[in-house]
Amino acid sequence: MIIPKPEPFVKPDVIFSVSDAANLLKTVVETAFPVIKIRGELSQITKASSGHIYLTVKDEGAAINAIIWRGTPVSFQLSDGLEVIVSGKFTTYPARSNYQIIVSEIEMAGAGAILKMLEERKQKLALEGLFAPERKRPLPRFPSVVGIVTSPTGAAFQDICNRLRERFPVQVLLYPATVQGATAAAEVAEGLRYFNERKNVDVIIVARGGGSLEDLLPFSEEVVVRAVAASEIPVVSGVGHEPDWMLIDFAADIRAPTPTGAAEIVVPTKISLIQEIENIWHRLHSSFATRLLSARERLESITVKSPRQIIMEQQQRLDDASRTLGILYMNKIAAGRQAAARFDNFKSLVKNRFAALTQNVSHCGQMLNSLSYKNTLGRGFAIVRSGNKIISSKANFKRPAEIEFSDGLVQV
Repeated sequence: MIIPKPEPFVKPDVIFSVSDAANLLKTVVETAFPVIKIRGELSQITKASSGHIYLTVKDEGAAINAIIWRGTPVSFQLSDGLEVIVSGKFTTYPARSNYQIIVSEIEMAGAGAILKMLEERKQKLALEGLFAPERKRPLPRFPSVVGIVTSPTGAAFQDICNRLRERFPVQVLLYPATVQGATAAAEVAEGLRYFNERKNVDVIIVARGGGSLEDLLPFSEEVVVRAVAASEIPVVSGVGHEPDWMLIDFAADIRAPTPTGAAEIVVPTKISLIQEIENIWHRLHSSFATRLLSARERLESITVKSPRQIIMEQQQRLDDASRTLGILYMNKIAAGRQAAARFDNFKSLVKNRFAALTQNVSHCGQMLNSLSYKNTLGRGFAIVRSGNKIISSKANFKRPAEIEFSDGLVQV
């Protein structure tokens, strides 16, 4: 771009004071550049305690200081290296003899920079677990009150209300929020907090119609994503159209392709409910008919007996019991007789055994008598004792002694 060289308007022989020269330069710069747009990368971002933001916009060949006064809307998070387009006016700061641009508007430069920023933010939030599947909550089957965070004048709100009215009429509570611009993210997050504090809805829909990537950026701001993740009430994201994916979609419990799709997700259709009820009725009717038929068959299989037949059967059972008792009684008697017979035989066995033992004792006595030394004495022998010892030789004989014969004793 070729910029024409301005004609000098200061005469070379005029002498200015430092302050006059600085003020003249400030007037010339601000007059020549009432509005200017500059594209470059951000660096040296500093937020002062006053709320003002000081930064530098640079490219390969130069750098320009910039200031964003407190209260100036910024719709995204500023970071070093982010390519932006800033709009504002040039001015000078005489106290330091430098120039700078006062930013009135700032936007991202191109979809590539936006996508890069969104990917970095997505990875950061994912590491914190805000997109974890286990954090997802199921939607209520039949919600009675649906909370909607969106613009009250947008088509998205009307589409949601119309679809809810067609499918399953429920009460709708709207939290009005801007869905585009610098304040959109804060208002959407505040709407989520509002419903969670009051617990007056069963499910929340965050909705916005289609738009450019820049228009949908508020729904990828950290404040919105964190508000969705912290919500105790299930949240459905219905932002943009099917191809549009914002970071709110990853934190929400369910992502709908469109605002109308969000309405279809949160409530069933009356026709589907009627069909489901009819199916349940048919299953119940079939089950009841089957049970009734089974009960009827069991009832028909029951044969009612006459009182006479019942008495006869009981008499038959009594006769069977009597016969059984008689058999048991006869068996007991037979067993007793066998025991008595065994007792008689036992006496005979004892008597015979005693006679045999008596005979054995007598025989042993006879054998003992036949082996007694007195029989030997009867044949003419004698026994010589000295004290208690029997003398069997002459050398062992001592007086006094005792001689035993078959008919008596002789003292020597």
